[in-house]
Amino acid sequence: MAIYLSPEHRISMQSHAEAAYPEECCGLLLGLIQYSDPPIKIVSEVQAMRNIWNKESALNFQLPSGSDPSSQEGHGVSKIDRYSIDPQEMLGVQQKARECSLEIIGIYHSHPDARAVPSAFDEAIAWPLYSYAIVSVFQGKTDDLQSWMLDDKGNFQSEPIHLLATKQIL
Repeated sequence: MAIYLSPEHRISMQSHAEAAYPEECCGLLLGLIQYSDPPIKIVSEVQAMRNIWNKESALNFQLPSGSDPSSQEGHGVSKIDRYSIDPQEMLGVQQKARECSLEIIGIYHSHPDARAVPSAFDEAIAWPLYSYAIVSVFQGKTDDLQSWMLDDKGNFQSEPIHLLATKQIL
């Protein structure tokens, strides 16, 4: 599968990531899935969301067994390396999207001072069929944007990103 978005969508995610630095930002990708051969996702809207990660979130979350426990030491409470979207806000966006015949097709977030590759935390919270766009931000400036999807075994695989002209329709 591949994901298609406009340059404006890319700029929106990058601007959000830079504004949130040194914390992670997060948001939703709204659009449609075309079940062609191969299937493609078309982003119609990028919706910035609040990162509500806090101590309570950290206490309620545990990395899967087998993960490196030292990776949680000194981490897990900070928005510097974690994000969480308010479920009620997400539900509201989902309802509005449906009114416009759209659906949530992915989630984006940033990795401050880290590469745009999924972390163990990202893998642990990922849902099948969603695209996971990650924006890397180094010293306050965006560096890279990569998209990922879970495969049938629950492992992230790279998903190609194609930029569309603003008015281009597939």
